[in-house]
Amino acid sequence: MATFETHFNTFNWDDTLASINAKTKADVEVALASNKRNLEDFKALISPAAKPFLEQMAQMSRELTKKRFGNTIQMYAPLYLSNECQNICTYCGFSLTNKIPRRTLTDSEILKEVKFLKNKGFDHVLLVTGEANNTVGVNYLNNAIKLVKPHFSNISIEVQPLEQNDYELLIENGLYAVLVYQETYHKNEYKKHHPKGKKSNFEYRLDTPDRLGKAGIHKIGLGALFGLEDWRADSFFTALHLKYLQKQYWKTKYSISFPRLRPHSGGLEPKVEMTDADLVQLICAYRLLDEDLELSMSTRESETFRDHIVQLGITSISSESKTNPGGYAVEPQSLEQFEISDERSTEAFTKMLKNQGLEVVWKDWQHFN
Repeated sequence: MATFETHFNTFNWDDTLASINAKTKADVEVALASNKRNLEDFKALISPAAKPFLEQMAQMSRELTKKRFGNTIQMYAPLYLSNECQNICTYCGFSLTNKIPRRTLTDSEILKEVKFLKNKGFDHVLLVTGEANNTVGVNYLNNAIKLVKPHFSNISIEVQPLEQNDYELLIENGLYAVLVYQETYHKNEYKKHHPKGKKSNFEYRLDTPDRLGKAGIHKIGLGALFGLEDWRADSFFTALHLKYLQKQYWKTKYSISFPRLRPHSGGLEPKVEMTDADLVQLICAYRLLDEDLELSMSTRESETFRDHIVQLGITSISSESKTNPGGYAVEPQSLEQFEISDERSTEAFTKMLKNQGLEVVWKDWQHFN
């Protein structure tokens, strides 16, 4: 059976980027006037020609978001289980080449972290590990899901790509969603940033959402790491991937995340800068492409940026996040995967949301056996 890789290989990176940059003011106006936007409209909305229309895009994005999601924003928290990793990735603090203390949480340590998050009010948890199959493989993940399931109504994971039957097992035991970012859709640049480890296999990672769709996952999260390559081209290919998946696996829900390269122990500088205005433009473009799409924002971004973007299209957001295993209650001082920018407490962050007239949603989905 064909996968996204077959469709993806019919596109050329340089031609795609040239097509985006060639979009005109007239193309943007057509896209904004359309009732149902396609990928060519999306190209126009992320193009340089759309910059003068940013205020209009933001207003339209806000209205569409309110229409579909109301004045609500969903909260989630990442729970890092392990920083063990067999991959070399140029941008990650957990990379195999970084000489750092490695830690994988035990059952009792996981439950300490769970208690902290529950006391903060969280009911959606994202379990995160490095990519180390021997240490944090399917058996470890399955055990962790069973362990936290009684405490959370929604469990997601962001771990190494797995096989379809592995996902089926985890879904059976309570897994709701999987986040798997391609990092960059530029094949050559991808290989430069992932020279060693299973993650170096571009095609295997690219087809992971297909395995998830076939396994019957409830939700798939997509995204690219902005800073590795041109953000416009990577965003187009992410949208291309999204539209393919929505057609093939129409029962599954989808979300898009917007991680920008952040400092870490190892220090890769962004190849291509993505400004705050660029990121606002992109978030609005996604909302105009698909008003039902979940758009998610982490604590990588600054307080000021997050305070403003929650009104313009974002529907899911984290707070007080720790990106190190045990970072909440077990070992707060261990090395983080990347630096957090918005370090406010959950209480302070949710107060800000309420002051903006937003209803904080802790739980909107329940798994029943």
